[in-house]
Amino acid sequence: MIKVKTLELQDDNIENIARLSAIDAASKINLPVIVEDAGLFIDALNGFPGPYSSYVYRTIGKEGIIKLLEGVNDREAYFKSVVAFCSPGGNVICFEGVTEGKIAMEPRGCGGFGFDPIFEPAEQPGETFGEMSIENKNRFSHRAKALRKFAEWYRAQPSSALISMLT
Repeated sequence: MIKVKTLELQDDNIENIARLSAIDAASKINLPVIVEDAGLFIDALNGFPGPYSSYVYRTIGKEGIIKLLEGVNDREAYFKSVVAFCSPGGNVICFEGVTEGKIAMEPRGCGGFGFDPIFEPAEQPGETFGEMSIENKNRFSHRAKALRKFAEWYRAQPSSALISMLT
């Protein structure tokens, strides 16, 4: 794996962020790349923190989100991930994964990372991502959903198209 420092676009749309980062990275290393960006979107907070999730986690953490939702009954939220694929000089193709759920009343579990201990996916009510094994979390994960879509698309490409992406 090659790590590349890309432009840090500030935008309300994570697809725009992933798309620009993929174009920038592919042009810098002259190889095909995949870039992923994700965020936690909370209905009662008008989609906040959304694309600013990493910054919000670093500044107020999961406890800060719980505090913002004190006395709020609507705890619906979703995680969204966008995987962007770009070959040098090529078009960007994006794949989206969404996991609906809600924000727990308090953090539970120590697995995963970030906001995982406060997010209960709708497919597994009563259990946060932080309480799940990695295998179970990947059954519902927004990131896993987006990566599966990318993998399906990639497998469907003719080998001649894949070779041309690499040259």
